[in-house]
Amino acid sequence: MQFRPLAPCLLLLALVACGPSAPPATSNTSAPTTSDGAQSDAISRIGDVSIRASVIQTSMLNDAIAREYGITRDPKTVLLLVAVRQGPDATAIALPATITATVTDLRGGRQDIAMRELQSGGLIDYVGTVNTTLPETLRFDLTIVRAGGARSTMQLQREFYPQ
Repeated sequence: MQFRPLAPCLLLLALVACGPSAPPATSNTSAPTTSDGAQSDAISRIGDVSIRASVIQTSMLNDAIAREYGITRDPKTVLLLVAVRQGPDATAIALPATITATVTDLRGGRQDIAMRELQSGGLIDYVGTVNTTLPETLRFDLTIVRAGGARSTMQLQREFYPQ
């Protein structure tokens, strides 16, 4: 197994940790918190495979990351990032997967999120965006199907505010 840099994904995850606190993730996920108690992302581990899902208002991204992801920075646009990795964090390799995602607001409005594969630095991430009104609480429901057919589900909920 060779070393693969985690920079793009870790940078986005570091930015997510700076956001407002949110309720815990649900389903088969656990959600680590930062030292100030703010929730950063949802993680599901199955054996040596980890699936990490993060959401962030695109206005919180720096210009370089927004360009790399091909998105416009806007507080009313939320980025969903999903990473599927195998192995220890420092040497994890990216695994191909098919990600299906939907988002539901507090009024029950539901929409599909078009996910696309993004390759950067030898890694594969899956990204999609959703437009929303602010303030808003959104629930994200994910289905992850890895090569070979292994299937996982995740659910996370986050609050978003005007900036």
